[in-house]
Amino acid sequence: MPRRNSRDARPARQGGHFAVPSGTAARNGAPPGTPRHGLARVLSKAGVCSRAEAARRVLAGRVGVDGRVVRDPEFPVVPGRQRVTLDGQPIVAAQRLYLALNKPRGLVTSVRDEQGRDTVYRCFEGAGLPWLAPVGRLDKASEGLLFFSNDPEWAARLTDPATGPLKTYRVQVDGVPDAAQLARMRAGIDDAGEHLAAHSVVLLRQGERNAWLEIVLDEGRNRHIRRLLQALGFDVLRLVRVAIGPVRLGELAKGQWRVLDEAELKQLAPHSVQAPANS
Repeated sequence: MPRRNSRDARPARQGGHFAVPSGTAARNGAPPGTPRHGLARVLSKAGVCSRAEAARRVLAGRVGVDGRVVRDPEFPVVPGRQRVTLDGQPIVAAQRLYLALNKPRGLVTSVRDEQGRDTVYRCFEGAGLPWLAPVGRLDKASEGLLFFSNDPEWAARLTDPATGPLKTYRVQVDGVPDAAQLARMRAGIDDAGEHLAAHSVVLLRQGERNAWLEIVLDEGRNRHIRRLLQALGFDVLRLVRVAIGPVRLGELAKGQWRVLDEAELKQLAPHSVQAPANS
């Protein structure tokens, strides 16, 4: 069997990263054992685009490393030590941006939709913003507060059930739940192999045929509230997210967005990797 050329061997992973062989590290000016990241991840972490889009650009031959076109999205790179280019231009980390949007009902939380439906990015048309990704989701029929950022690590921490903030919703239901049914919402139900429960539920007001609830979640599974309420016999008439942690929707109009301010970022900091600088 022919012996594989050592220059073609991929470095071994250590702790989720690629470890740089000593000879390679010396050529890149990095100490032995310096961790490397996959090329697509490097582009994503720089805020250039999503990791999926970065992989597509790498596969299309648009990305180079140290003057050589690389078509492997997992090609290991030493950040800051190797020159990465996109379409011949050096990759420069984008200025970090953190936005709050009041998502209107009827928009899909996605960069693109295979069915051709309008997406949340319609709200940003003409604003000249850099690439931004939604931090979490709201389904098409839901509305309210939705964050966007080009800081993937910040976003990942905010959406991690173990570290993310509580999320508060105002929900109009068809019917009026009694005390026992409210308790069932807190205790939760099992649906499709998932346990769905509310962190807290409060009956805000009621009419003859419907009621408004305030529901707080400490994690958000796909259609979490709708599935929970449907299992208990309630149809959701309207669902609005009014707060993420300490940040409230406030008077932000539907379809409008604003930049999160310094105070809000500091309040969210315990849920993120570090307190991001909004500058």
